[in-house]
Amino acid sequence: MALPSQKQFQYWGIAAAVFAFLLWALGAVLTPFILGSVIAYFLDPIADRLEKWGLSRVMATVVITLSGVLIFFLLFLLVVPTLIGQLGQLISTIGEIIQDLPQTWVSLKEWLSGRFPNLDLDGTFMLDQMTSLGNAVQSRGGDLVAALLSSAQGLINVVVLLVIVPVVTFYMLMDWDRMVAQVDNLLPRDHQETVRDLARQIDRTLASFIRGQGTVCVILGTYYAVALMLAGLNFGLIVGFIAGLISFIPYIGALVGGVLAIGLALFQWWGGTEVIDGETVQHSINWLRISIVAGVFAFGQFFEGNILTPKLVGNSVGLHPVWLILALSVFGSLLGFVGMLVAVPVAAVIGVVARFLIAEYKLGQLYKGHVGKDG
Repeated sequence: MALPSQKQFQYWGIAAAVFAFLLWALGAVLTPFILGSVIAYFLDPIADRLEKWGLSRVMATVVITLSGVLIFFLLFLLVVPTLIGQLGQLISTIGEIIQDLPQTWVSLKEWLSGRFPNLDLDGTFMLDQMTSLGNAVQSRGGDLVAALLSSAQGLINVVVLLVIVPVVTFYMLMDWDRMVAQVDNLLPRDHQETVRDLARQIDRTLASFIRGQGTVCVILGTYYAVALMLAGLNFGLIVGFIAGLISFIPYIGALVGGVLAIGLALFQWWGGTEVIDGETVQHSINWLRISIVAGVFAFGQFFEGNILTPKLVGNSVGLHPVWLILALSVFGSLLGFVGMLVAVPVAAVIGVVARFLIAEYKLGQLYKGHVGKDG
């Protein structure tokens, strides 16, 4: 005996609530499975292309898996050690910069006083504040780094990344088309085409954002890292990695990376004195090097906005930056790292469904009113 539609809707609503509760309660356990599903979704078009070239689905999955393992080990051997080393040095350098802020302020004040004699820079408020900041960071910096490392270790452990995620990705990628067909077979017959159309819109949105924007992030991160290292900037690799990682938020990646890179460039090439063979040598500010670093990010922003994003992402993503940041914040707060993983897909689904409901509302009588009614 078939259940009435109202009863089925209630049951499906209860199932959705239970699923959301499980995401919240079992976030740490579900993390590798969600990661594997996201990676499988990202790689599915490559598997489809290999199938068109004559490979079976199993062989296509094997080829993609072996290629991924090879790329991972190359990155692990060639890039990761340098990245970790530069990150540690960067943390130490930032600590030294903060501790040297009082002396830096004195030097800057002398430089400004020499060029702008009318400026009143004798107040001690800024000096006192920077001294307090340096002392606070020095006393609490170790605890902060330890807390961050502890959280990171609890969030993603080595076993999950190296063992469970690749296995889940392999099986999800191999059975992806079959799973999609099974879900399609469960759609209600009366609303099948409508649901399929919504699913196609969601897929286009996710494909444009995850695949397209992910490619943009990789290209920009590689460009920033290589260009900054060629420019001679210390920690160029880690700065490029950070800038590329957050480039999915428009302008934020270039802004954060640019501020960090230019700040490090100023620290590195600001000038100063150095004792060589018993003689004090005065180094001038290297404005050319600093300008090159700023130019790297200016060109990267131009390249992203005019070439990369229009070609790889397009104009129909449908995920406004503010909506994206809100989704990441809300789901990250509620579900932790798992919430951040599902934030983009859920935001895309909500956006597509909201646009569909608005379109249906505008076709309805509530929006149009009674045309030609009396009085």
